[in-house]
Amino acid sequence: MSHNKPFHRNYRAMIQSSNSGYSDWAYIVDQDYAVAREHYTRAFKIIQTDLIKCFEFIEPADNNVNAYSFRTHELLMRACMEVEANFKAILKENIFNPVYASGNKAGQPRPDKKWNILDYKKINKTHRLSSYVVHIPIWSGSHGVIKPFSEWSSGDSLSWYQAYNKSKHDRHNEFHHANFQNMITAISGLLVLLSSQFRTESFTPGEVASLGVGVDSYYDTEPALGGFFHIEFPNDWPETDKYDFDWSVLKQQSQKFNKIDYDAIT
Repeated sequence: MSHNKPFHRNYRAMIQSSNSGYSDWAYIVDQDYAVAREHYTRAFKIIQTDLIKCFEFIEPADNNVNAYSFRTHELLMRACMEVEANFKAILKENIFNPVYASGNKAGQPRPDKKWNILDYKKINKTHRLSSYVVHIPIWSGSHGVIKPFSEWSSGDSLSWYQAYNKSKHDRHNEFHHANFQNMITAISGLLVLLSSQFRTESFTPGEVASLGVGVDSYYDTEPALGGFFHIEFPNDWPETDKYDFDWSVLKQQSQKFNKIDYDAIT
């Protein structure tokens, strides 16, 4: 059965209906949909600006994926910190009440500073992160098409997130893991996470939301949030997981949104 209300911080496909074009995006800009969303999109856009500056020194090309420096390390750290911040925001604005599984604190609430990547992985089931595809239009070679969460679909760990932890906790010996490829994949992962919440909205003051006009483009793909990367949204949503509502009617109600019960997701 499809969902008759949107969830907080969860953009997903709509069942086609007479007003689905408007309903597909309008709830995203509702004040009750997400807390301080512009705080998260601004952080990404600053990282994106610094990434483009990095391209002046490291050409975005397959030949350079193993290059690393303090700049790539810095951007990897910042991107992954933002990934964690977005994961926590999603869990906090829905239903998530984890407890310690063992030890002398068994059964007691586990605070958000103790949440980890296994908690965050639950979000892949509700946001279909592993189905997103990011394109870097100016990339030379094949590594510019990235599925940053694809490893989760096969049960594996995220290699770029592991690289972040290794180079964060032991920079002297693990510095090389903060390479160009892991950095760009982490930033792509942040973009996917934001897109899975806000589609292409950046919430820039004065910007009109989602009134895009179809025009011819040099590129085959569509611009993502921030205007530099391009993105493919998931096309594999089961009908039972899609949204099905008329936002022009729903927005008049006092309870416009539902919450995902992450405690029930294993």
